Amino acid sequence: MKILKQKIVSILNTLVKNEEKLQQICDLLKKEIKYYDWVGFYFKNGNKNELKLAQFSGKSTEHTIIPFGKGICGQVAISNENFMVPDVTKQDNYISCGIEVKSEVVIPIFKNGKNIGQIDIDSHTLNSFTANDTKLLEFVCKKVALLF
Repeated sequence: MKILKQKIVSILNTLVKNEEKLQQICDLLKKEIKYYDWVGFYFKNGNKNELKLAQFSGKSTEHTIIPFGKGICGQVAISNENFMVPDVTKQDNYISCGIEVKSEVVIPIFKNGKNIGQIDIDSHTLNSFTANDTKLLEFVCKKVALLF
């Protein structure tokens, strides 16, 4: 975990555009953690009460715009709290990104106390995520917030 955090800091310290940094983080997390089958960033879409997909690694999704309150990501946009879903079939307000997705975790990104976006991870394995994932992703979100 320590080496992965160091790699993330190294990416964020490079002199490439922020979009490239975010893409590199998505690619790194997906490659390094085998049960991270889809990794993406969603950010608040201007003044609208919706999220817009930014960089991601994994299968393309039709969910490029998510209204606040809809799905796991939309719920996090309102609650401002981490949301770990061990089994997506048990969630009433879930937006399916594919039948292979079994669990999901979403962690908000805060800048000056405001929720500006989130990192969203899907796994094709039930009960994939642990407190260690939450800690890692909170670290990622704190570092990513410094880009804005």
